[in-house]
Amino acid sequence: MSLSRRNFLKVTGGSILAGSLGVGVKPKTAHARRIKIKDAKESKTICPYCSVGCGIMVHTFDGKVINVEGDPEHPINEGTLCSKGQSLHQIVHNPTRLTKPRYRAPYDTEWKEVEWDWALNEIAKRIKQTRDKTFKLTSLSKVKEKQPDGTETEVKKEFVVNRTDGIAHVGSAALDNEECYMLQKLLRSWGLVYIEHQARI
Repeated sequence: MSLSRRNFLKVTGGSILAGSLGVGVKPKTAHARRIKIKDAKESKTICPYCSVGCGIMVHTFDGKVINVEGDPEHPINEGTLCSKGQSLHQIVHNPTRLTKPRYRAPYDTEWKEVEWDWALNEIAKRIKQTRDKTFKLTSLSKVKEKQPDGTETEVKKEFVVNRTDGIAHVGSAALDNEECYMLQKLLRSWGLVYIEHQARI
């Protein structure tokens, strides 16, 4: 019997269809997949990436993050997450994640691991030194004063400013409203003028 192209397609198409429908000689058994979050602890939190503040549910088992998903009860994202939010588990499981601060001394080529207490004390010390060195109590500014004859002349006048121009601060998206409020109070108390906030870094 000669096999035409049409008959060949009928035979192969029929066998593929029969295979996909489960026609076979071996008996089939169905097994339900184990749910990966079974027996896991669920914690609700906020995504740290941007200023939107999406709610997320983190499932942990034996102290390890096994699943991250959007919180359907959260009013902002209602269970959805962007690609960065969906990959949040990589923050914890990333082998290159830094868990301690690092410091590179001036003119050094290598970063060295330091303790948190040392790093925070060093930051505080340098802020204090810079503030003391650059703090201004008063500043001279040009102002226009009216003379008795009705003309205006520019004169230099001293104003109390109590500020430092030697330090600037940039906020980030991981800060919530309350943290921004406290930071604003702290930075103004130091006399900072250059205070900025960028929600996407």
